[in-house]
Amino acid sequence: MTISGKKQTMGFDVPSSWENGVVSTVVRRVGSPENVSAAPETVSKRPETPSKGSNGDEPPAGPTPGRSSGKARQAINIQAELEKRQGGKPLLNLVVIGHVDAGKSTLMGHLLYLLGNVNKRTMHKYEQESKKAGKASFAYAWVLDETGEERDRGVTMDVGMTKFETNSKVVTLMDAPGHRDFIPNMITGAAQADVAVLVVDASRGEFEAGFEAGGQTREHALLVRSLGVTQLAVAVNKMDQVNWQQERFKEIISKLGHFLKQAGFKDSDVFYIPTSGLSGENLATRSSVSQLTSWYSGPSLLEQIDAFKPPQRSVDKPFRLCVSDVFKDQGSGFCVTGKIEAGYIQTGDRILAMPPNETCTVKGITLHDEALDWAAAGDHVSLTVTGMDIIKINVGCVFCDPKEPIRVCTRFRARVLLFNIEVPITQGFPVLLHYQTVSEPATIRKLISVLHKSSGEVLKKKPKCLSKGMNAIVEIQTQRPVSLELYKDYKELGRFMLRYVGSTIAAGVVTEIKE
Repeated sequence: MTISGKKQTMGFDVPSSWENGVVSTVVRRVGSPENVSAAPETVSKRPETPSKGSNGDEPPAGPTPGRSSGKARQAINIQAELEKRQGGKPLLNLVVIGHVDAGKSTLMGHLLYLLGNVNKRTMHKYEQESKKAGKASFAYAWVLDETGEERDRGVTMDVGMTKFETNSKVVTLMDAPGHRDFIPNMITGAAQADVAVLVVDASRGEFEAGFEAGGQTREHALLVRSLGVTQLAVAVNKMDQVNWQQERFKEIISKLGHFLKQAGFKDSDVFYIPTSGLSGENLATRSSVSQLTSWYSGPSLLEQIDAFKPPQRSVDKPFRLCVSDVFKDQGSGFCVTGKIEAGYIQTGDRILAMPPNETCTVKGITLHDEALDWAAAGDHVSLTVTGMDIIKINVGCVFCDPKEPIRVCTRFRARVLLFNIEVPITQGFPVLLHYQTVSEPATIRKLISVLHKSSGEVLKKKPKCLSKGMNAIVEIQTQRPVSLELYKDYKELGRFMLRYVGSTIAAGVVTEIKE
């Protein structure tokens, strides 16, 4: 939402250069469409004359990004393969966010059941078990909250992941925790998302508790926007508890709408859907409840998810995958899971792990429990790798193309946007850096300059401190080496958040990596 060169975010101006230029905290998820159209053609399974790229130019010669050297390998036309996959349905990574107890897991669990992703026998088992535990209303939430501790406490603690299909999309669903204690886990989920569903509780007092100071509704919405999500569906949940009142629905979207606009969402990219997760109304199909149909004729939640625009993927860039989990395989190797942020990979490829700076071989690729020969940007995969010691890989490591590796550093410069912080930031200020799946202690080592909020020009060099609402260039030092990219090269790998004493205090983008 750019208005005469300015963007209003959280009550202060953000320069439009953050949206379209070198750096941005509130930007589109992936690079511009020409990233994909300019993808290099690769050799198809049968020798043939390579066709022209979609931009009409001859495809560039030379090796395919991410391929292993040495023995010639069969390569694939990644664009054609992506078109064929899932019958031509594009992939959409969806994160579900919102205040604790807004009903996120119940809402999405019920949707999965209505779509046939959970069979009746399993659902009956959950109903019996939740009744026995004295938590009958939690049955649908148990579809996504699988661990004993999550079920005992009645809260989602980690990011649950599953897959479902709509008429035109294949959706990877990430159910993020709402409790403030688990915000770091929620950031990990949000960093891997293309679009989001924000769930709010329509009950009187409950919406206000989540939306006012201390509630997670605001922080979650701000986090996903800062991490590049531009499209948002707001599921106004538990509408059955207020008898589907249109006045209550309007009251909620009025308050939320004003805030989301300040957070950087365009009105045209935010959609409000009245729902009931427990009764299943207006989830998979449009509701027939007369109290609702008398004033609402819009889409169901599933129809709105289906209508989201899929992002452009950076499949033409060198391979990058951020590790979100590591575990021992039954064979000689081990498995890593994570989202491919750029490029693509095939079984047999040699890949480089950073920061340990060691190579290994991809023996197997699994996507949604299905073994594949290849996977590409946007896919949440499990890779079986060999030729390397599992002890050297941690969550937050990045697997990359050995010919074009990701850079590793302990110092970098960044442009940051400060939120509502209570204490001024001074040189040496301690923070927690959240970047993709990394959570790393760090220090604001230098305050370089304060920037004009709309033009980006330097207002003051070497400021003594930074306060809320400021736009600044800072130098950050991490305790251990981290793998980073410049925002201008890889939008997905150039964004981060800073937290301090349990609160998110800034969003930033990497502008310079210090070796």
